[in-house]
Amino acid sequence: MNSNRLYFIDAVRAFAILMMLQGHFIDTLIDPVYRDKTNTIYIIWSYFRGITAPVFFTISGLVFTYLLLRAHAKGDDRPRIKKGLFRGLLLILIGYSLRVNILSWFDGYFSPYFLVIDVLQCIGLSLIILVCLHILFKHYSYIFSVVLFSIGCLCFVTEPLYRDLVIDNLPLIIANYMTQANGSVFTILPWFGYSAFGAFLSTVFFRHAHRNLFKIFTIITFFIVGLLLMYCSTWFLLELYEFTGIELLKLSADYNYLFTRLGNVLILFGIFYTFERFLKQSIIARIGEKTLSIYVIHFIILFGSFTGYGLKRFFNQSLNPVESIIGALLFIVGVCIISFFYARTNHFVYNLARKLVDLVKK
Repeated sequence: MNSNRLYFIDAVRAFAILMMLQGHFIDTLIDPVYRDKTNTIYIIWSYFRGITAPVFFTISGLVFTYLLLRAHAKGDDRPRIKKGLFRGLLLILIGYSLRVNILSWFDGYFSPYFLVIDVLQCIGLSLIILVCLHILFKHYSYIFSVVLFSIGCLCFVTEPLYRDLVIDNLPLIIANYMTQANGSVFTILPWFGYSAFGAFLSTVFFRHAHRNLFKIFTIITFFIVGLLLMYCSTWFLLELYEFTGIELLKLSADYNYLFTRLGNVLILFGIFYTFERFLKQSIIARIGEKTLSIYVIHFIILFGSFTGYGLKRFFNQSLNPVESIIGALLFIVGVCIISFFYARTNHFVYNLARKLVDLVKK
């Protein structure tokens, strides 16, 4: 993946992080009376907000696995494997730490909210799983692609089996990765499916990106497959059910948001890949380099990590639409300015973590 394609990736990440900022702000602070599901504007906002997490998981799987493949092609992927495991564990640690309320701990109150799983823990575990899969199949490139694609499909199709899963016989710190019954926002299933599909795309990029007409063919494929997933995947699942009689396929078709959202992601990839040359050295590309830093900063300001004093504490579900929109714009600008001032890239967070680890070793 040469340098110009990195702009396409960073642009997608920038879009996702900006959508997340406004989505979290408005969803947290707007008065519930304005959540009108018959209002066209609200419906459009809610739909596009739902694209954010699938984009994050898919792009993380694509970038991370591509780097592993590139390192393996150079004959030395051990540093990349080690780095990947470190980053996976770091994301999990950061995810937990952002839900810590130090002030309440000083008062002797330890809330199980601390053990709730959010996007960072889920992505971190996904990266670790991708490292393990890479180690197993790195010498079998096409098998690796088939395995990744198959895992993605299985994660999505089997979603009805664990949709309402309740686990009572495991510690919360483990159970929360599999069930939302205790308040987890994300669980490893089905969300690892998006990372698996992203990793599958990375194998395609790695094998064919050097070929003539690859870019135009890929853009067309993104749009065609994306539209098919959005408008035909439910029909296809029902046809498979009629052909095989497997009840799970029908259940999956009845609530087919996973394949539909994957279609949204591919359409988004196609759009940004098409206009990639306009994004070089742009502010969008620079924002895409700071997604982790922006995520951490926004969580502290909005949800009050560590102290419990965030915007949510003072304005929770109290804003009208105009206040929410203006506030979201100011929030986006403020968080981005802070991230640009304190952190040049996501490496700011990673380097800080390494320094802490080295300090502990001493």
